[in-house]
Amino acid sequence: MIKRELYMQQIRPFIGQNIVKVLTGIRRCGKSVMLTLIQEELQEQGIPSTNFLSINFESKAANYVHSTDAAYTHIKHFFENTTGKIYLFLDEVQELSGWETLVNSCMIDFDCDIYVTGSNAKLLSGELATYLAGRYVKLNIYPFSFQEVLQMLPDKSEAEAFQIYLRWGGMPFLYQFPMEDGNKKQYLSDIYDSIMIKDIVTRNKIRDVEQFQRMLLYFISNIGNTFSASAITKYLKSENRRISNETIYNYIEYCRSACLFHLVSRQDLVGKTLLQFQEKIYLTDHGIREAIYGNNMRDIGQVLENIVYMELLRRGYTVTVGKNANLEVDFVAEKNGQKAYFQVAYLLATEETVEREFGALRGIADNYPKFVLSLDEFDFSRDGYTHLNLRKFLLQKI
Repeated sequence: MIKRELYMQQIRPFIGQNIVKVLTGIRRCGKSVMLTLIQEELQEQGIPSTNFLSINFESKAANYVHSTDAAYTHIKHFFENTTGKIYLFLDEVQELSGWETLVNSCMIDFDCDIYVTGSNAKLLSGELATYLAGRYVKLNIYPFSFQEVLQMLPDKSEAEAFQIYLRWGGMPFLYQFPMEDGNKKQYLSDIYDSIMIKDIVTRNKIRDVEQFQRMLLYFISNIGNTFSASAITKYLKSENRRISNETIYNYIEYCRSACLFHLVSRQDLVGKTLLQFQEKIYLTDHGIREAIYGNNMRDIGQVLENIVYMELLRRGYTVTVGKNANLEVDFVAEKNGQKAYFQVAYLLATEETVEREFGALRGIADNYPKFVLSLDEFDFSRDGYTHLNLRKFLLQKI
């Protein structure tokens, strides 16, 4: 188990504070392990583990996970039999209807420090979230970065580890012990099925599951490509399926809520406006693409884009896709009033490719840094634009 210091740095200022720490992310990305890491840090501060109460609301082993009243009674009993502040670790709380009322009551009634995880990006967007308004901090947890994968594979070279990461993504369980490719594919397929059935189809009462699966496969195969609802309608029509634009966007929203997809808007870098209906979709973990669709090594340009997009999110950037006249800038990343522009390519193998990647950055009328990322080992920097080896970029300190 690695320390995942990137996330611990974000959590540490709030440890012991009277504010709920809400950790959200896709299933199996390591949220429960983060709770363990927090507990280890608390113990290092001298807090005994007897003051920790962990409840997993996906468990069927205890009756108190099925209602807020039963959970509250269980927590109250623990508090009454514990000396000093208690530390509550509530895992996968989206499984408990009305969980916000439970957390709110605990904050009021007990001397406690509360940590919550959930596999739903919209965990705090409902009406009940008003109970916690201004009293929580939300932290996004993602699958392993390449930097973390490299830590988990100390016997591999940087290039060898990247080949594994490029194909199989960053789900932590894959790196806990040696695993055959067939087992990796099965594990990721099972995660995908669990997300699709439990977090999307059942939760949102989707009736035409086959149609939904076809649309999902379309998006998974086309990560990094601009899409429109009309293109999807045409694709499904070719398979004798009909779907409305509203249903398409509902499906996308369900996938976003389940932390499976990220919908990225495009902006006109000249007019400074967001462009409607010209978004792109990226996967939270590109390994799922290999398991469900395959071809990560063949579609390496798309996968590299996905990897860079997720890395920018880890680094705290807000990311859009840029349109510069008739050219496209892969990513416009903004944080704390600063910007950076990124082009992503597999290899700058021809002068035409070099011109395309660097040319997209020309004419952007500001002095913010502009990067071209590729797997080339040689430095192609020119005209004030920086070229970086993509692996080296992923290993930079954040």
